[in-house]
Amino acid sequence: MNVIAQAIPTPADIPGVAHATWAGQAQGLKQLSVWRQSMQPGAATPAHSHDCDEVVLCLAGQGELHIDGRVQHFGANQTLILPRNSQLQISNTGALPMETLGVFGATPVNTFLPDGEVLPLPWSS
Repeated sequence: MNVIAQAIPTPADIPGVAHATWAGQAQGLKQLSVWRQSMQPGAATPAHSHDCDEVVLCLAGQGELHIDGRVQHFGANQTLILPRNSQLQISNTGALPMETLGVFGATPVNTFLPDGEVLPLPWSS
């Protein structure tokens, strides 16, 4: 399959987060996942890590990245470079929804809580 219609993000089990997997294992990929997300003001991902590299493009809004004990602010037209096994959390610090596109170097995307336990994702990756 080469060309597919992209789904609009729909509410996920993470409060304030809407998600759509745009490409991944279900679309025939072996080493890449692409996620589109919308995060409401004040919402945040759980603290977590992935065992693959991740790139997040902020398309709209503004947020805060907590990564490996540091805090960095970001906004539209900025890119977050998240090396594998980094402990991170992303939150929307703005007054409008934050729109992001995430690209991962794996499919499925394994996600872990800070204690190393697997964090089951409420969507396919």
